[in-house]
Amino acid sequence: MELGRATLLKEQQLKDQFDNLEKHTQSGIEFVERYSKFVKERSDIEISYAKQIRNLSKKYQPKKNSREEEENKYTSCRAFLSTLNELNDYAGQHEVIAENLTSQIITELSRYLTELKAERKSHFHDGRKAQQQIESLWKQLESSKRRFERDCKEADRAQQYFERMDADINVTKADVEKARQQAQMRHQIAADSKTEYSNYLTKFNQEQNEHYYTLIPNIFQKLQEMEERRIERVGVSMKTYAEVDREVLPIVGKCLDGMTKAAESIEPKTDSKQVVESYKSGFEPPGDVEFEDYGPGQTMKRTVSETSLSNSRGEAKERPGGGKSKGKLWPFIKNKNKGSGPEDFSHLPPEQRRKKLQAKIDDINKDIQKEMDQKDALTKMKGVYEKNPQMGDPASVDPRLVEMAMNIEKLQSEVQKFEGWLAEVEGRLPSRSDPPRRQSGLYESQNSNSTMVDNNCAQDRESPDGSYTEEQSSETQVKVAIANTPEFDDEFDDGDEETLPTIGTCKAVYSFEGHNEGTISVTEGELLFVIEQDKGDGWTRIRRNEEEEGYVPTSYVEVFLETNTKDS
Repeated sequence: MELGRATLLKEQQLKDQFDNLEKHTQSGIEFVERYSKFVKERSDIEISYAKQIRNLSKKYQPKKNSREEEENKYTSCRAFLSTLNELNDYAGQHEVIAENLTSQIITELSRYLTELKAERKSHFHDGRKAQQQIESLWKQLESSKRRFERDCKEADRAQQYFERMDADINVTKADVEKARQQAQMRHQIAADSKTEYSNYLTKFNQEQNEHYYTLIPNIFQKLQEMEERRIERVGVSMKTYAEVDREVLPIVGKCLDGMTKAAESIEPKTDSKQVVESYKSGFEPPGDVEFEDYGPGQTMKRTVSETSLSNSRGEAKERPGGGKSKGKLWPFIKNKNKGSGPEDFSHLPPEQRRKKLQAKIDDINKDIQKEMDQKDALTKMKGVYEKNPQMGDPASVDPRLVEMAMNIEKLQSEVQKFEGWLAEVEGRLPSRSDPPRRQSGLYESQNSNSTMVDNNCAQDRESPDGSYTEEQSSETQVKVAIANTPEFDDEFDDGDEETLPTIGTCKAVYSFEGHNEGTISVTEGELLFVIEQDKGDGWTRIRRNEEEEGYVPTSYVEVFLETNTKDS
């Protein structure tokens, strides 16, 4: 009985251990799932952050054909653009982090969890099966033991009955023999039960020994190894989690270095020179005001020069009362054209007008070149069709060729129109080498050359406050007078060579020593302006500032052309 109770106690303890292990392993699986969820949320945060950074970079990118795009000629604006580009690359690294977290941790842990659950289920199934088997043997042993006990008691009762019958003198011999046979049969049954009980006991002891010393320890060992692999896998995932961040640090560092380099490339003096170049008016500064004698016997004659303060643009403003007011000093005249202005840009100062006209001519020439290239391509296609009619009908190309010819003719007429305006402007821009001087004799010569101008010469009128105002000829009349003046033609024959506009920027990849004439030296990492692309000879024309420009090998620089240049 004591042995049976001990066995039952061990079985109960073993069952409790399985329950504890089952709870612990389930808790381990839930921990892995929780960690996987944590990494998944971190990955989502990285994707969201990268998206917001990209949107921010896109939001502040200069809009095409906008004022912001024009401002990219300044080093500070280009530095900001470089910062935005680096920021975009920085966002890309956060996307890499999210991608690596998903592929190297989340996906792997998901697959491992499936395998872990299956392995755990298999081990506990084997453990329950072993428990059920030992419990079944125990029940068989108990059953055989109770049967043996019952048969022994029956045999004892039969033996006692036989002995009573044999001692009773009143019982017949036949009844005594019958009682003896019954007792012998019961003893035989008890002997058989004993043998059966002994066999079951031997078998149970063997199975119990194997159960406690082989099967269960093996199952526990497998569960332990499974748990150790789970813990190790979590540790590897945590290490990978850190490595994923560490892998992108060099590239993130390069992005930050790029931002720093962009900030260091800002050149205030270069930007200020760009502003001067952009807004330079081209007006000739006024010369000395001549003395006009109004003494006795002197004829009052007022002369007006284009370079005078009150006639900087050949215009005078009307006063509300019908007279003319004195013009403002030309450096401070406000441009009241808020819209796009006339087609010939006549509302702009001379220098700005010249630049606008030149840029317009360049744009139209690019359009002409594009149309001509397309026309050449269609002409070649037509030739192919004529040689190989099965490839297409040559006549189908003619309408398009006619259309292109008309477009080219129209564009060429546009170029001629703008070139005429440009020639007019360039003929008026003063030479920088000429000293400022009054053209007082200009209107005097007009008296003999143009009656219209003579009738509109400036006359003195006294304003209500006692000061003098000047009535001047209209701008068109002054232009005619100036064009007919030989002195004007001689004065502007020698003008400065036109400065080529910048079409982009470049960064020196290697240092270059420009010893030959026409070349320029550059140092590695230097930022410069591009004024002429490579025409196929391997050289690019660049500018460092207004005084320094020249050619460098195209392979020595990395060129960043402006958008409109790339499109053309």
